Amino acid sequence: MAFPAMGWAQSADPKPWQLNMGRGVTQTSRLAWESNMLSLIVVTVIGVIVFGAMAYAIFKFRKSKGAVAATFSHNTKAEIIWTVIPVVILVVMAWPATANLIKMYDTRDAEMTVKVTGYQWMWRYEYLGEGVDFTSRLDRESDRVRQSGKVPTRESNPHYLLDVDNRLVLPVDTKVRFVITSDDVIHAWWVPALGWKQDAIPGFINEAWTSIDTPGVYRGQCAELCGKDHGFMPIVVEAVSKEDFKQWLAQKKPAPAAAPAAPAAPATPNAPETATPPGDGTAPRQPVTPAEPAAAPAPAPTTDA
Repeated sequence: MAFPAMGWAQSADPKPWQLNMGRGVTQTSRLAWESNMLSLIVVTVIGVIVFGAMAYAIFKFRKSKGAVAATFSHNTKAEIIWTVIPVVILVVMAWPATANLIKMYDTRDAEMTVKVTGYQWMWRYEYLGEGVDFTSRLDRESDRVRQSGKVPTRESNPHYLLDVDNRLVLPVDTKVRFVITSDDVIHAWWVPALGWKQDAIPGFINEAWTSIDTPGVYRGQCAELCGKDHGFMPIVVEAVSKEDFKQWLAQKKPAPAAAPAAPAAPATPNAPETATPPGDGTAPRQPVTPAEPAAAPAPAPTTDA
């Protein structure tokens, strides 16, 4: 009975021999944790009462002490009591659970939207309205280890099969809306520290939201059997401050296209020159001045006979 109290000190990441669910790092995960703890308290009290009554009856009215079993078949008053009391308990438990469930599906007033698409066997993330998208798949180190035949250990590979090449980066203290779908088969996007799991179904858009309050790295996996490499499509969410997220997003955005070059200024017109025939690469011809006619030879002198 003392083990549930350990849940108060647990972090988002699971620990060896952890018995209770973690509180997580979002409002959704805390609502789920509180509902779980309420249910655990109620069923513990019921169990103590029921099994205590059974133990008392078995010990007090045992045959060795001469107890004789009653012969009546039913008791209307007792049947009403043990029917009404469980109904009241279920209503008391269902009321907060339903209220929490409504909060978990309220995606209004989100500050940003991320589209998640499942593929065999990777994820694609699109920051809608920002022009940033990329794929996220199993990191090369985990892939190398799983194909090498070696047995990984917690010391040598602490995040074996739980690390990716491109993390989903999100800002803290920001309501993020997720739209989740799939391109081939049914997947499920699940990060325990965020407190929810949502199916990715081809042809359908499912919604969810989160608001992470603690910076850190939170890991999850596909939670739907989607094929032979189902176990090799992890999810890694990195929560950073709002300023760091703005810088990261600016680096991921594609560079703006270069502006077209300005047209060249028209040449200043010069004095007209003699035209050159098109296609002729020679210099323009100079006008030829006609030569003056040669002077007539002087007549030869004559002599008298």
